[in-house]
Amino acid sequence: MSFLYWLESIRNPFLDAVMSVITMVGEETIFLAIALFIFWCLDKKKGYIFLLIGFIGITINQVLKLTFRIPRPWVKDPNFTVVESAIEEATGYSFPSGHTQNVADTFGCIAYSTKKLWLRIASVALILLVGFSRMYLGVHTPLDVGVSLLVGAVLIFALYPLLERLFANDRNVLIALGATVLISVGFVLYTELFPFPADIDPHNLASGQKNAYTMLGCSLGLLAAFIADKKWLHFKNDAPLLGQIGKLAVGAGLALAVKAVLKAPLLALFGGHTSATALRYFLVVVFAGVVWPLTFPLWAKLGKKNAPSSENA
Repeated sequence: MSFLYWLESIRNPFLDAVMSVITMVGEETIFLAIALFIFWCLDKKKGYIFLLIGFIGITINQVLKLTFRIPRPWVKDPNFTVVESAIEEATGYSFPSGHTQNVADTFGCIAYSTKKLWLRIASVALILLVGFSRMYLGVHTPLDVGVSLLVGAVLIFALYPLLERLFANDRNVLIALGATVLISVGFVLYTELFPFPADIDPHNLASGQKNAYTMLGCSLGLLAAFIADKKWLHFKNDAPLLGQIGKLAVGAGLALAVKAVLKAPLLALFGGHTSATALRYFLVVVFAGVVWPLTFPLWAKLGKKNAPSSENA
């Protein structure tokens, strides 16, 4: 806590605003936008790998949160103050940091997969800046951030090359995707059946359960999308620049709209139970991986007379 108290002592409105913007890079929306860009516009195989590492990273992060149940710094120490604007996104327990995990997985994948030195440096810098911002804002300790960075490093340097080798064969891809579904099922069972102590914070437990069902829906949707693409879709990433921009902007907007519109009716259908989240995210991923790619031939024609077709990365 001594380091957090030092950061608290140097806070000012300008730095608060800067760190509040930087910390947003670790939010779910950024991860999804980058993953969709890679999946739709660059390389399907890399897209699957990015998504799998992101899903597994989030699962590990949430399991650790519920297992250790370490409270947020301002809860642990009532004398410590936090930047108020950061509290809304600081859901669940403190250890380890979810934002740092997200950015370590996302930009760690980018740094590992690119040959461009400037992009590697920028990616690593963003990872470190987001981790620092979580401590500056007062929502995480150095231990929270450090463990997330460590988990991210293990996933990037151990899991990424393994998935690259596995993805050379469609059967292995199915095994990897199926294993991710089983991991998600185990996560759901853990949140629903594990005998947590009676004093567990109900809001934090509910946050963990929501994330468990989210990962289950996402992993099932990714498996369904892969099967559909291999069986009959066979979508291509190629499109002129104007087509790529339209494909990404419109598609991402529609995916977010599907996610938002389905929330209330599915919760009502499931009697308010969090399991509705699994179906909602399954449908969002199926939209992104099956429905929206049906429009790609149209985007490939957009601006074709004015711009050369892009090559798959």
